[in-house]
Amino acid sequence: DLQTTTKRLADSADALATAHTGCMQTAADHEATVGARKEELKVIAEATEILKSTSSGAVGQTYSLVQLAQGARMRTRADLAGSEVVALVKRVAREQHSAALAQLATHVDAVLRFGATSGEDVFGKVKGLVRDLIERLEAEAQSEATEKAYCDEQMAKTEAKKGELDDDIAKL
Repeated sequence: DLQTTTKRLADSADALATAHTGCMQTAADHEATVGARKEELKVIAEATEILKSTSSGAVGQTYSLVQLAQGARMRTRADLAGSEVVALVKRVAREQHSAALAQLATHVDAVLRFGATSGEDVFGKVKGLVRDLIERLEAEAQSEATEKAYCDEQMAKTEAKKGELDDDIAKL
């Protein structure tokens, strides 16, 4: 009985020590989190003050018709279609991790944004951008295919030469 009780006491002491260590770690983590949160709130307050001080005069400013028209430019079907095209190309660029498509999306967005004001066929320009991208990618693919063919040829020659040298070594 004494041995069992002593063992239980030791086990309980170990469990208490483990619980104490866990509680102390949790308390330390909480203090660190509270400190980080206070720092974040301080930075947010400073940023808010900076924004208030730099934009306080904007309320009293007058806006020109051009500035007002810029905010309302998504009113035509062409504008909506253009924004959908840009969003689609950006999504595909992100999914495919393609810098070329991301660049195309930027160019299309710029053409749609600034081309619409001149009254030109913006989708004609977009088609031209897509055509140029396809031509460039095809040229790059052809260049890479040529380089791969050269590398394959050189590897075959090297393997043949290695085989010959291995045969010569085996004869010796």
